[in-house]
Amino acid sequence: MNYENLLISIEEKIATVTINRPTKLNALNKATISDLSKAIKLLGKNDDVRVIIITGSGEKAFVAGADISEFANYTIIEGAQLAAEGQESLFDFIENLKKPVIAAVNGFALGGGLELAMACHFRVASDNAKMGLPEVTLGLIPGYGGTQRLPQLVGKGRAMEMIMTAAMVSADEAKQFGLVNHVVPQAELLEFANGIAQKIIKNAPFAISKAIKAINANYTDGKNGFDTEIKSFGKCFGTQDFKEGTTAFLEKRKAEFTGK
Repeated sequence: MNYENLLISIEEKIATVTINRPTKLNALNKATISDLSKAIKLLGKNDDVRVIIITGSGEKAFVAGADISEFANYTIIEGAQLAAEGQESLFDFIENLKKPVIAAVNGFALGGGLELAMACHFRVASDNAKMGLPEVTLGLIPGYGGTQRLPQLVGKGRAMEMIMTAAMVSADEAKQFGLVNHVVPQAELLEFANGIAQKIIKNAPFAISKAIKAINANYTDGKNGFDTEIKSFGKCFGTQDFKEGTTAFLEKRKAEFTGK
């Protein structure tokens, strides 16, 4: 499938999704959110893909925010609908995808861009990256999950300060806060993210999907994370990957997982 604002490559079971609006610093407009939603859903169903990396084109920005011109004249109802549709179709969908999604943050990740990165399962950043949620400077608050995911990652007090001051943090500060896992030189970012993806690919896909589900359950209202872990742990025993993993361990060889 061809996309207006995305470039997609698949190599060695790793799909790299590049948001490609360099003249707009890869800002998220409706078309880009729609493209991302469709692409992630298709890649989620693709048996040749085990890990997804999301990044931005160029060296300046991952995603420098939302396309403000699209919603500058929205009503209360239209604004709420914008947030609801975006969360359901893309941001929540990524967070709950069975396959790991890594954000490779190359440059500015602001507003909806940081919200996209936070929806991914974890983040690596280039050393020139800047991150923040500046929505209050527009008379808004984050609407794509930022008020929920940022406190989960950096703590309530720090999230309150970041959102209310609209301040940007550097890549090193983001790592210190727990917002990103790693900071590397920009030229090494995708190679580094691919290295992590290669480590993930060596492990059992079904088990990874259940780990994602169990971890997310701890942050979902009405869910008992421990109960989800117990049930997910049990389901792993019914897979071919479990039999392969335990057999390979006992035979002192590397396991070859199929995801079944």
